[in-house]
Amino acid sequence: MASRLMWASRAASKLRISVFNRGFATVLKDLKYADSHEWVKVEGHSATVGITDHAQDHLGDVVYVELPEEGSTVTQGNGFGAVESVKATSDIISPVSGKVVKVNQELSDSPGLVNLSPYEKGWIIKVELSNSSEVEQLMDSDKYSKFCEEEDAAH
Repeated sequence: MASRLMWASRAASKLRISVFNRGFATVLKDLKYADSHEWVKVEGHSATVGITDHAQDHLGDVVYVELPEEGSTVTQGNGFGAVESVKATSDIISPVSGKVVKVNQELSDSPGLVNLSPYEKGWIIKVELSNSSEVEQLMDSDKYSKFCEEEDAAH
């Protein structure tokens, strides 16, 4: 793995392109975002939750996703699972509170969907909201983009 990265970075430096910094991550307009880099798509009293493109980019290749049980409850600001990548393991923090009504079982066999399609096929859970006003505490796409820029500049 390391030798492949070395080769890629040497090739990239000869071509004067950057391999590792791919610019700004994709941020979708109709979603809400937590400062822990989870996204929420709210439809009525239901919310789909996943990790953002920014988060998966920083994690690198995802090799395992720890999923909660269907029927369990999640609380805004508390962890409910984890994403393990080749670089690190990161807790998934729930941006909303409610009951887990569906878990993306496809991630058990294909955890890389979080990298390939963080907003579509790589969603993690669907939640029946217990307090829909919590969504108002989350960032919109513009605020989240700015938050990511500031966070990256600080590192």
